[in-house]
Amino acid sequence: MKEIRVLSETERNWAMLCHLSAFAGFFFPFGGIIGPLICWLSRKDESTWVNENGKSSLNFQLSMLLYFVLVFPLCFILVGIPFAVAIVCLKVVCVIIASIRASKGEEFKYPLAIPFIQ
Repeated sequence: MKEIRVLSETERNWAMLCHLSAFAGFFFPFGGIIGPLICWLSRKDESTWVNENGKSSLNFQLSMLLYFVLVFPLCFILVGIPFAVAIVCLKVVCVIIASIRASKGEEFKYPLAIPFIQ
């Protein structure tokens, strides 16, 4: 059964913001990494919940960047285009789900996330 933590509204909002800030990558270069990094670094010492969610978001964004870098050369021969589209769709869906779960105090494990930051 899902574990729901009793957290303050501020903790839940900052955890949610750690995930949602990844959408900055659609507007600014590397914003998908810089946004979660800033949120995580600014509040990681104040709350273990924000620390966990910030690391989770950052690991996922770094993983998606790595996967996209690996697929990008294949786009020139058209083989990589479906993979690139799948990566973007996975990123959007997972960030939305993670944001909702963080705001409710529920854990979410990103699929395909490499644990760069422990």
